[in-house]
Amino acid sequence: MEQENIIIAVDGYSSTGKSTLARDLAHYFRFKYIDSGAMYRAVTLYLLRNGIYDPQNKSLDETRLGNDLPYINIDFHVDKASGLQTILLNGEEVEQLIRTMEISESVSQISRVKFIREKLVEKQRAFAEEGALVMDGRDIGTVVFPNADVKIFLTASPEVRAKRRFDELKQKGYEVTLDEVMDNVRQRDYMDEYREESPLKKASDAVMLDNSNLNRKEQLDEAIEIIRRYTQIFGKERS
Repeated sequence: MEQENIIIAVDGYSSTGKSTLARDLAHYFRFKYIDSGAMYRAVTLYLLRNGIYDPQNKSLDETRLGNDLPYINIDFHVDKASGLQTILLNGEEVEQLIRTMEISESVSQISRVKFIREKLVEKQRAFAEEGALVMDGRDIGTVVFPNADVKIFLTASPEVRAKRRFDELKQKGYEVTLDEVMDNVRQRDYMDEYREESPLKKASDAVMLDNSNLNRKEQLDEAIEIIRRYTQIFGKERS
């Protein structure tokens, strides 16, 4: 299998560490990494900033959205010094701005909108034309790349996921309670699983990986073993 043809899909529930695993795999195999969830968060940020989405009433101005959507440009940038990837919204680096509870509370609503998903799926597929990649999200193995070479479905208990998210937010200085984060996790699970457009579900050929009791290295090691079983890319690994 040629490296430029390899696509690894990492799907799963919110706060399972999909981005961390996908980023670690991309670094290990020297593949491009795309955080599809960040793309939906960036669109959510744009809609909130511009008053197109009202989070109080959960109302969306579809006319304004239709007018603005073609001009919402999303891309990724890798800092040469640190090697860290950040997301750009119309040229602005918004990596930290899209990780707040405000965005988390609205993104599942926004990601349900059919023509938003269609636009972002088109963009996500275009990234694959640039070479081998690892992409994480909720519908990568079922909708975006149904023929991905390897599909991993990441899961963990709601309690573990809420605690991880809570610790992350507290570390960044956000004032939240564990109960608030738990409620958000449960709400997002329900909305992701039961939305009409591209609901969250495990692809029939995906490998389930429960990381409830795994640390970051253990998670990566298990994922690498899964990839080894499904591909012939041993020579592409880091030395």
